[in-house]
Amino acid sequence: MLGLLVALMVVVALAIYAGSQANSEMKTVTGCLQKGDEPNEYSITDASGKTNEMRSSEVKLADHLEHRVTVTGRVKTESDEDEEREAKGSKKEVGYIQVTKLTMVSTSGQY
Repeated sequence: MLGLLVALMVVVALAIYAGSQANSEMKTVTGCLQKGDEPNEYSITDASGKTNEMRSSEVKLADHLEHRVTVTGRVKTESDEDEEREAKGSKKEVGYIQVTKLTMVSTSGQY
């Protein structure tokens, strides 16, 4: 009986995790890749002037600094710790793109 209860709890936890992943919005952005304010953070300012913060454990973003690139990834909300750290600075972000794909458009970041 205890084994059945544990198995049911595991199934529910996996369903909740899968649901949270499915609700993550996918986003594609093109622009000049810049170094961010924190280690392992980067940003792209697109043609409209909007800046998108990003991180990646799958793509070597540092290899494409100052290049015009198109990136795709899931929009993630920042943890409470990240929000507290950002609140101490001059800007506050509500989230970032967890990059899963990068395509280089040009070695020049200019439009």
